[in-house]
Amino acid sequence: MIQVRRRRRKIGGYIGWGFAWLASALVIFALFDLLISVVWHGARAFKWSMLTQTTHGIAGGLQNAIIGTFELVIIAIIFAAPLGILGGVYASEFAGTRVSAVIRFLAEVLSGVPSIVIGYFGYLLMVMHWHWGFSALAGGIALTIMMLPYILRTTETSLQQVPHTQREAAWALGMTRFQAISRTVWRPAAGGIATGVLLAIAIGLGETAPLLYTAGWNTHNPTGHLTHEQVPYLTYVVWDYLDQPYPEARNLAYAAAFVLLVIILLIQLVVRALVWRSSGRK
Repeated sequence: MIQVRRRRRKIGGYIGWGFAWLASALVIFALFDLLISVVWHGARAFKWSMLTQTTHGIAGGLQNAIIGTFELVIIAIIFAAPLGILGGVYASEFAGTRVSAVIRFLAEVLSGVPSIVIGYFGYLLMVMHWHWGFSALAGGIALTIMMLPYILRTTETSLQQVPHTQREAAWALGMTRFQAISRTVWRPAAGGIATGVLLAIAIGLGETAPLLYTAGWNTHNPTGHLTHEQVPYLTYVVWDYLDQPYPEARNLAYAAAFVLLVIILLIQLVVRALVWRSSGRK
């Protein structure tokens, strides 16, 4: 009887591990298929002249979309980075147990909200109610809402990984709580905080749905006006031009996806370098 149960457990374990490996293989295959497709078609469609030409009609270049993408992300990070870092510091170092639990819960809820819902909220509030129109500021704030919870949670986690004895040593020297954080706790956690900011930037670069309702689209280079001017961005080119029946439009979409992939890859390399550097210091 005992041997029969052991056999059943072994068979059940083999079946469970088999399904797990099968699911992992399907995910990895889909990921590699996507990456290979983007790199293959995007590298063939990409031309260096696209970096100096604006989009016109179904063809042209990507200069306006690249500049608009960076403008939106810069606006978002100006709002999201200070709010997220200060919120993470408060949740980790100053807030009580209940308050920090509420902050974590709200951050998790906000990170789980579908991006199209955030875009529609931005459309109703900023585009329609505040009369900003489709603009860089509306799109940047929509991205801020997307990026904020990741920066906050990463900051809090990075600060909590610093040993508590380091705080106690600073307090023993007569430092206030603020001085202890700014002089002793901040430096070991800086690498993790910077990692969270860069990951949030990578997330913002790949968003489309919230920008459709807030930033609009424009085939010209941004002029720097924060309101009442639509902004181009790379993900719109991928989203819209890939469904066009013209090969020029599809090539432009693949080139935009390739440029986005390269930018996000560079950000990931910087993140890995920061993680390795911070772990090496420890």
